[in-house]
Amino acid sequence: MAENRASRYAEGVPCWVDVQLPDVEAGKRFYGDLFGWSFEDSYALKEGERVAALLPKTDGRMPTVWTVYFATPDAEALARRVLEAGGNIVAAPLQTRSGEAVTALVTDPEGAVFGLWQPLAHPGFGRRHEIGTFAWAQLYARDTETANDFYGPLFHAALFGPDAKPDFGRAPVADVFFPEMPPHFVVHFRVADCARAVERVTGLGGRVQAPPFETSYGTVAVVTDNQGASFALLQRPD
Repeated sequence: MAENRASRYAEGVPCWVDVQLPDVEAGKRFYGDLFGWSFEDSYALKEGERVAALLPKTDGRMPTVWTVYFATPDAEALARRVLEAGGNIVAAPLQTRSGEAVTALVTDPEGAVFGLWQPLAHPGFGRRHEIGTFAWAQLYARDTETANDFYGPLFHAALFGPDAKPDFGRAPVADVFFPEMPPHFVVHFRVADCARAVERVTGLGGRVQAPPFETSYGTVAVVTDNQGASFALLQRPD
């Protein structure tokens, strides 16, 4: 069931994702085939609702990467809190060219990059938690206690409030990746069958970083697309 496009996500809830790609048209073919997405300009659609954005990478020195954005009513205020908590600002809050949101890129104390999303005309996901849409954001950290100390107070209501249903977890980097891997977020998209989705990824020219493994929130495989952007496939137990 589609979520109300006029609704707003509570602060600290993952509300949007995008990926910067060298070849957006190739990305549309890859993700359109994998998740059944259609496209309207830069937006990926599922059943006519916005679920992600595929953007051109304007600087070849920048990574080809999926970014998760957390909702906030005030991006400037949240960016200040990030700094006060020991994080850093990569890109200061700025209204998007379309005027649909105010966004910023920041890091936690260990350097993991994430986005802030202050909605204007674009509240974020039109659909989530469904097959072929965003389902989870996992932080792979060097020190999970440092992560707890940073994100717990920063997004307390979204993580621990009485109505909280978190879409965000954390684990040690070494649980899945080489210990030398920098701390980072991995965006998860829901699939019906993780093993089959992995086969489809490789058939489309992507590769497997971590074959299917079990977690407390489902069966996960970490993969990359055919341009090197990492993401995860999540098969829920229900």
